[in-house]
Amino acid sequence: MNITSFLIYCIIVTFTPGPSNIVILSSTQKIGARKTMQYVWGATLAFGLLLAASAFLNHLLAGVLPSMMKMMQIVGSLYMLYLAYQVYKMGSTTDAPKQVTGFLNGFIMQFLNPKVILFTFTVIPSYVLPYYNSSLSSFMFVMLITLIGFLAYSSWVVFGSIFRTFLNHHQKTTSILMALFLLYSAIMVSGIIS
Repeated sequence: MNITSFLIYCIIVTFTPGPSNIVILSSTQKIGARKTMQYVWGATLAFGLLLAASAFLNHLLAGVLPSMMKMMQIVGSLYMLYLAYQVYKMGSTTDAPKQVTGFLNGFIMQFLNPKVILFTFTVIPSYVLPYYNSSLSSFMFVMLITLIGFLAYSSWVVFGSIFRTFLNHHQKTTSILMALFLLYSAIMVSGIIS
């Protein structure tokens, strides 16, 4: 196993912007780091569960995956459009919409996030299972990748906290940009534009 390639892949996928990271940044800007961490914990738990499902049910899911992916693309795109609207509203109202933040929404978002689903269904079978086939080694890699995901989500909270004053000063513009990023993600995930 090429551990360097594995770590680079994990870091690039988890730290780069995606729907969850955009919601984290926007929520941190509006309601602060402490409340946004509830979303991060939900997203992290779901991320770990998806990794575990990939590790332990890989062969079973392989036959079903193509049909599941289209359904997940549609549901994920619709959920991202909903989040885009909620993030846009953050810039035009004084209170952040409660439905965007929180543990449950962080948890649900990961199960509807095609970026996360594709990552979790590729990282374990591509990097771990060809070299390690014990349950213990799979568990250890699931925990390692989940930790990397948590660090990625937390870095977006830190970034939002550091630049909170700037982001609040340009709240409407920031909310519009975040909503547009989510809209773009929804369009890309739906397959409308390849």
